[in-house]
Amino acid sequence: MLNKTDNKKTKEKVINKTVSNPITKQLNGLNKTAKTTIQEKSQAVSNPIETSSIVARINNFNTTKTSNKMYSGYMNAGYNKVIDYWDLVYSFNTALINKRSEQDLFAAMHDVFEEKLNSVYTAFGIYQEKSKCINLKLFSALGTKYTSKIFLSDENNPVIECFNTSKPIYNDNDKFLNIPYIKDSQSLILPLNSTNGCSGVLIIGKDNLEDYIGLFSFIANYCALFMQNMQLIEQASKFANTDTLTGLYTHRGFQEILASELKRASENETKLSIIMLDVNNISKINRELGHAKGDEVIKLLAEKVKQNIRSTDRAGRYGGDEIAIILPDTDTPDAKYLAEYITYCLSCCFVDDVGPVKVSVGITTFPEASRDQEKLLILAEQAMYISQAKGYKEGMSAIVSSSDFNFWADDALNSFAEVIAKRHAQLGIDFEEELVHKFNNEKIISQNHLMELANSLAGAIDAKDPYTKGHSTSVSRYSEALARAINLPEEEVQKIKLGALLHDVGKIGIPENVLKKPDKLSDDEWNIMKQHPVIGAEKVLAPNEALRELIPMVKYHHEHVDGSGYPEKLKGEEIPLEARIIAVADTYHALISDRPYRKGLSVEKACEILQEGAGKQWDADLIRQFITIAPSLSTSV
Repeated sequence: MLNKTDNKKTKEKVINKTVSNPITKQLNGLNKTAKTTIQEKSQAVSNPIETSSIVARINNFNTTKTSNKMYSGYMNAGYNKVIDYWDLVYSFNTALINKRSEQDLFAAMHDVFEEKLNSVYTAFGIYQEKSKCINLKLFSALGTKYTSKIFLSDENNPVIECFNTSKPIYNDNDKFLNIPYIKDSQSLILPLNSTNGCSGVLIIGKDNLEDYIGLFSFIANYCALFMQNMQLIEQASKFANTDTLTGLYTHRGFQEILASELKRASENETKLSIIMLDVNNISKINRELGHAKGDEVIKLLAEKVKQNIRSTDRAGRYGGDEIAIILPDTDTPDAKYLAEYITYCLSCCFVDDVGPVKVSVGITTFPEASRDQEKLLILAEQAMYISQAKGYKEGMSAIVSSSDFNFWADDALNSFAEVIAKRHAQLGIDFEEELVHKFNNEKIISQNHLMELANSLAGAIDAKDPYTKGHSTSVSRYSEALARAINLPEEEVQKIKLGALLHDVGKIGIPENVLKKPDKLSDDEWNIMKQHPVIGAEKVLAPNEALRELIPMVKYHHEHVDGSGYPEKLKGEEIPLEARIIAVADTYHALISDRPYRKGLSVEKACEILQEGAGKQWDADLIRQFITIAPSLSTSV
């Protein structure tokens, strides 16, 4: 055993070697201060750093010789193992890397104390303001865990004393923990002090630690700062993802939660529903009554949503006046039931100058509607807009799910266009592109069904250009009349009728600034416009087996019999008859329709122009036959 003089000389020798190290000076200063504050003891101080062979031999002597974890803690509890400051701090710092929660922090600290100190246990107590108590979690050397509560009213308990005074306490026993089955030992209770004050306590169960109070105070405070940083990160994340007006998730937070819940639903093969609610007439309320009144309505909706959803459900402010709800493990009927109850609650609440709050409600369900997150949200919004169009029945909102409507119905198609137009910038989705994708993936069940889909698609394409509204339908009707006039078989007539309906479908690939330009197109713009027959044939029709026979009509309806047309400069009978028929009907409707640069021509004038181009641009026999039937055709555009 070293006497005081030898130990002092050794200590001075070590300090002289390491005095330039600022961490050493800080630890020594902390140790000295803590010892003076807690108790004045005059006894031999163990060497904090292994430098001499004598100290190394002492450490080796005190180190446990068994690898059995069940006995190592108890066998060494009576030994005063010399602590290697550097090794302990290094191990502690390494253990904290990548820790993201308090539980991970506590487990890592316990492992270090058990390995480096042979501690009997490590306990962590965190103050809970609501219950006015210290929630204690203890990790024993045997690998067991215990939890207990120590209330602030128990002022004689050393844990509460340490917390209240924010000063370390060295106790001769651990009876104050009231936890059975742990080896009785001395205990060091340390406050977890940070910039916010004391947040709890750290307790180490081991004899003879009073000489290292400074070191462990430093570690405890470091842990407290670590915990505070984790809380700040969590709060920052929460604030970033929480809408200040409603207290619900922001759009970003909602998307993150939805992605996580969809992943879980996919892994567990469970259903998940989304409810989308939109406050009706919110623009009118904001305009006429002020934005404060509009905010009041949105807050009321948010409160009713929060009051009625389950603890596992999540709600977010999806848009300015839209609130969306994620319902895990929920099918469409159950989602409708919740939506009906929320709308009922809203109908019972009156807002001054507004009356009952009215909302439109859309629902979609994973996986039957879609497995894709963005498509689910689009379908929910689409259903919500259809609900808005349907209005109210007996004072209640129309609740619509994505399984309730036909995609190609007018109200569904219009609502789909509205959703895509609104979200185009953020999604990069083109309405026409999505429409064609849906069209080519639709299961065709009959010729009538195919004609209905083609009409919807053609109408949507024509809607891109306000000056050609109804163009495709009219060209289809004129082509059908001309095909019957030259006595083609009925099957061929129906094919021409459908091909004419889709003759301009390639305009989905033409930029709107070119398509809607009111003036004459430049050479470059005209070259872009001339690509639409090829785009229609290759991009729209080719992927769909049921429509491939229409490709010649769509691709060649701008060819001229003298070879001056496009895209392949075909001549005469090289151009398919169906394409020549559509070319006549297409030109005729263009001549009698209003354009930005002229009014529509009369039937007589249009027929004159067609006759002048017979044998050059158009088939002469077809022009002669068409002029015969033109007066009997409706001239309404």
